[in-house]
Amino acid sequence: MYLDHFGLKEWPFGITPDIDFTYRAPAHEDALTTLLMALSSGEGFVKVTGEVGTGKTLLCRTLLDRLADDAVTAYIPNPQLSPTAMLQAVLGELNLRWPRQRQRPLQDSELYAAVESGLVKLAQEGRRVVLCIDEAQALPLNTLEALRLLSNIETGKRKLLQVVLFGQPELDGVLTNTACRSLVSRMAFTAHLSPLGRADFRRYLRHRLAVAGWRGREVFAPAARALLWWASGGVPRTANILAHKCLMLAYGEGHHDVRLRHAWQAHRDTAKRLPHRNAWQPHGAHS
Repeated sequence: MYLDHFGLKEWPFGITPDIDFTYRAPAHEDALTTLLMALSSGEGFVKVTGEVGTGKTLLCRTLLDRLADDAVTAYIPNPQLSPTAMLQAVLGELNLRWPRQRQRPLQDSELYAAVESGLVKLAQEGRRVVLCIDEAQALPLNTLEALRLLSNIETGKRKLLQVVLFGQPELDGVLTNTACRSLVSRMAFTAHLSPLGRADFRRYLRHRLAVAGWRGREVFAPAARALLWWASGGVPRTANILAHKCLMLAYGEGHHDVRLRHAWQAHRDTAKRLPHRNAWQPHGAHS
């Protein structure tokens, strides 16, 4: 489509999380630092929250990529699981030995014992285990309790399972339930991903274009960039959708730069298809 036109090797504004395109915004750097510090200090539970599209999944993948070689990691993208299904998922993700199958369904106690045995074995091998759960606001309360019980497995010095919860702000509401008091009391580290500010938004667009192979003058005119920042609310995923449409529109007219009218057309088209964006307005959007 427009790759050759702009001198690009790959699509710069895809919405699938790709760590090659990771932009180190201050909020993301702070969150990653918090996660690495919390995990290195042996914390049982860590929480990361952020609005839809602010980069939680990308941060999760970056974390998994950055963890030391001694770490065994597991990633659960869909946590709408019963306690039984969660225990089975943990066994499968960590490649732990399953209990011997009998002529009846396995009991949770048997699954729990199998996870505990596997974690102890990994600890004896000098390995630490990190479980990352995406969309954690969807976790049922009884499944959260099952995770808390798993976090009880420890040696005299450290937890044998560390859990990182990535979720939308609704996760905070879930954790206010009295059933989660014990879990929350073990959560010493939390982080929050904020939308991009105006200066970071400009750097974000330039960064993704550069990773995709762009070399040359500024692609997005200042007025177009300001409108895209406002229209996206500084949320990277929405920004990617808008920026992709802008490049298509500019290419269609034979231009090598994105102008205000392209940004406005992209915004109008997207506003028809996406739920109305939050009333929140980025700081400075009135100026």
